[in-house]
Amino acid sequence: MPEHEPYEPERAVAATGTGGTMDLGASEAVTLEKAPSGPDGDTDGDTDGDTDGGPGPQDRPRSLWSDAWHDLRRNPVFIISALVILFLIVISVWPSLIASGSPLKCDLAKAQEGSQAGHPFGFNGQGCDVYTRTVYGARTSVTVGVLATLGVAVLGSVLGGLAGFFGGVGDSILSRITDVFFAIPVVLGGLVLLSVITSNTVWPVIGFIVLLGWPQISRIARGSVITAKQNDYVQAARALGASHSRLLLRHIAPNAIAPVIVVATIALGTYISLEATLSFLGVGLKPPSVSWGIDISAAAPYVRNAPHALLWPSGALAVTVLAFIMLGDAVRDALDPKLR
Repeated sequence: MPEHEPYEPERAVAATGTGGTMDLGASEAVTLEKAPSGPDGDTDGDTDGDTDGGPGPQDRPRSLWSDAWHDLRRNPVFIISALVILFLIVISVWPSLIASGSPLKCDLAKAQEGSQAGHPFGFNGQGCDVYTRTVYGARTSVTVGVLATLGVAVLGSVLGGLAGFFGGVGDSILSRITDVFFAIPVVLGGLVLLSVITSNTVWPVIGFIVLLGWPQISRIARGSVITAKQNDYVQAARALGASHSRLLLRHIAPNAIAPVIVVATIALGTYISLEATLSFLGVGLKPPSVSWGIDISAAAPYVRNAPHALLWPSGALAVTVLAFIMLGDAVRDALDPKLR
């Protein structure tokens, strides 16, 4: 049997986290009684200078939105796509900043000619400056994409959110209506509906996209609201007598809107591509409107003789759609806690 160490009064016995004890010296026992001090002498271990034992301002938990913004600022995909989209918005509002000519001014004597001084993209089959028309075509695409996305997001969120919150017969009817809209082919529906409209503005195209686009957002909003209303904080607010409007606007909507924003951001690029497709088929915007889809359709028969007239508007369309899709992917990664 090993000999027991002699009892030393200056040593103390401290309990361990697993139920046992550990023998400590007196100096060590005193150390356990003190909270660790920070570099400035505070005893809570942080760097804010206080001694209350609480976390400093930098240690406080961030909300979902501040945490998402913190991640987005460090995501190169978000930064690049945001800069491209910002550039597109600027030239959509002020195209004359980088294009001094008129997109409707054409000279048949220069039809299908290549790059020249002052005309870096050459001329199309009608003798119009491809560079100027490409710049002014951004206005149509961005306008259709943004307004259609706002209409789809608002209509789909309101209908889906109300159906998910109240449930019952209204929820069942909305689900069957969305099933009907999902069964309609988008391009075929555009050929049928827009072919009977003679207006030459962007509003018929925007209305068509909203008409066929809201069911997707509605499904997302409905599922998100159903999930959010089952949380404990919503049940507590309901038990305290909160009204339906307060529950929806104050407690459910802020926590259910993130999936809608992600889907709408990605869909914005799809809507721009859809407008170009419909204009290419002749049922969207029509001349003399300026659109990438119109220019691609006009340049397609002359692709062998003047490929530049097709490549530049096609490239601008591809870059724009890719930028919005990349932005939506970055926002999705930042707002989805499972991907952290």
